[in-house]
Amino acid sequence: MDNQFVVNIIHRPELSPEYAEKALGKLSGVRDESLDIFRFQQDCAHQNGLKTTIHITYASLFSQEVIDLAKEHHRLYGDEIALSLLGLPCPEFKAKYKTEDFCIWMFDEETKRQIVDDVFGKFYQAFGFYPQSTGSYFMDAYTINYIKEKYPSVKCAVATCWEEGPKAFHTCNNSWYTYMDGGPWNPWIPSKVNSHCPAQDAQDDSGIVAIPHLSRDLMACFDGNGSNFGTHPQNVLRGMIYYQDSGEYEYPYLYNLIDQYRHLGKYNNGQSYNMMFVGPGWLNRRGRWEAPYELLAKSYRDGMAYYGKLKKEGKLLDLTMAEYADHYRSTHPDYRRGECALWKDILYGSRKEYFWYASPALRTCLDFNQGGAMIDLRPYAARIPQHTGIGTENVYDASYPYLIQINYRAGYFTHYAGAGTIKSCRVHFRGESTDLCLCRTMASYERLDCGVKITADPVTVTLGGKDITLQSVFIFDEVTGRVETQRNILSDLGGEEVTLEEYFTGGFGTTEYQADLSGVTLGVGEETMAYTYHGKRLEGKAEAWANIPDIATRVTMGGDHDTAAVEEGIAFSPVYHLALKKTLTKGGISTWLSLEKAN
Repeated sequence: MDNQFVVNIIHRPELSPEYAEKALGKLSGVRDESLDIFRFQQDCAHQNGLKTTIHITYASLFSQEVIDLAKEHHRLYGDEIALSLLGLPCPEFKAKYKTEDFCIWMFDEETKRQIVDDVFGKFYQAFGFYPQSTGSYFMDAYTINYIKEKYPSVKCAVATCWEEGPKAFHTCNNSWYTYMDGGPWNPWIPSKVNSHCPAQDAQDDSGIVAIPHLSRDLMACFDGNGSNFGTHPQNVLRGMIYYQDSGEYEYPYLYNLIDQYRHLGKYNNGQSYNMMFVGPGWLNRRGRWEAPYELLAKSYRDGMAYYGKLKKEGKLLDLTMAEYADHYRSTHPDYRRGECALWKDILYGSRKEYFWYASPALRTCLDFNQGGAMIDLRPYAARIPQHTGIGTENVYDASYPYLIQINYRAGYFTHYAGAGTIKSCRVHFRGESTDLCLCRTMASYERLDCGVKITADPVTVTLGGKDITLQSVFIFDEVTGRVETQRNILSDLGGEEVTLEEYFTGGFGTTEYQADLSGVTLGVGEETMAYTYHGKRLEGKAEAWANIPDIATRVTMGGDHDTAAVEEGIAFSPVYHLALKKTLTKGGISTWLSLEKAN
């Protein structure tokens, strides 16, 4: 098939779901209900000819009924029996570890090892083999490395939940302390140093293929609460993205979102991916998210039926997690190749469009509703070592730091001009100026030998009474790891001069709050200055750069420019600025952005 659209369907018999204990204060009857829900989910898949991956939880390992059921479904349907590191907080776990904590990445390292050995050992006792797949909401590099060393059969893991950070925290009334922003949205091979980063070579390869916890809307989720926008049907219900027609509930957005993921094969060498990972708590008979059980069950049946339909039409491969790990490695031989998503708004009917790109060098997003401005940037090239959990500096914040993040640190549209993180271009002509952030456009994709080319539709700005048409081109070079930007003038200026200014306004962090910038050094070529919050500026003709030791990152901008400048912010506007300018009568400016690991 031209587009190999793969789905992982993952079910877990969570016999001690946290939702029941917290909501009801008891577990009486919940185990039977949860097992019934698991059977229902399995039946929905099997009736549509789909294989699943059964994620056995800690509580399930104490149930012979679950163990026997998993073995039967493996024999009858080819389902994979895997091991989940979710579902820990059952009575047996709490009694043994004397804790109410239940997130594997939040424990201290010794306890992580104890839990892994405990769960893997019980799994082996139950099934006579070690699993090939595992997972959690998030798995840090330490845990992955330990599992791979101790249990080498593991080849696939659910390793992060895309964009679960401050937005999710605020949506949960400031109570959801599981920050994990900044990772890939699609499967990747994690680095041994930091599980968010795609491995850069075989030496950096952790030995597993990682998949996200959910497949989410790469626009609606980034802009708002991701828990409302996913191919998990109950996410769509929680987001109230459905309607009633002649007494029947319909949710076309769910199918459009699945199809949007199918469409990503166009940008990724024919490979596209989706996953369904739903615990039983979502389908309990008390209902959730203002939806009755009947609607919850219907949405699940309908979602599985759609995947089944695609499979019957030869448009879908239903693989288990372990099978997918082998498939991924066979179709992704080059570590440097980036993952791409030219993502359109499929929810609100706008013409908004994002381009997402992730490689071992960086993760970024371009917003073509703002002329192709860079609105998110994560320096994967820095390979920031990260230790999470009790006893570390990141007890609960497992996010990968940003340099640019438009939702946490604002962008072009700010209360205080120039305070927001973003990368864009200013146009100066006849004493007037404007920013391409004010220009709405769309983009097209092209695969090059060296990487990926994204070309924006031309835009027109009016300055000094004259219309000037420009076109932006972005090249993601997979050999050098650089992002090249071309701003080309398409108008005849009649010999008059226009100045193009490519600029980068950055910060760093994982939340809305900026850490101390005093350790940052800014420079143009060999000329340097320390960050002192006094608004100092430095100009020259060489490359402009910033060194940020707190996140081991050096940001450099260079190219075909006349002058370069760096500028520090003030305490009220804690950012730093890099800029390259070129004055010309025709042609354009070509610049590049590079991220490197800094000492």
